[in-house]
Amino acid sequence: MKTTIRKIGNSEGIIIPKEILERMGLRAGDNIDLSEEAGKLVLKPLDDDFNRQLEHAERFMDRYKVALKKLAE
Repeated sequence: MKTTIRKIGNSEGIIIPKEILERMGLRAGDNIDLSEEAGKLVLKPLDDDFNRQLEHAERFMDRYKVALKKLAE
């Protein structure tokens, strides 16, 4: 689906079509996770508490991967 990046105040943004929001169960005010993977923008619904905890766990595992690997042996 084609969309245009638009100026919104001091930022830029895109309009997400209503049909896509409905299919994903999203509405205005919901939080989403925006990331870049292999040169593509990826938007994912965000469950704030769970995803915040998951992000902390992933950072912890990345930071201590050698120690965690040794503990698993």
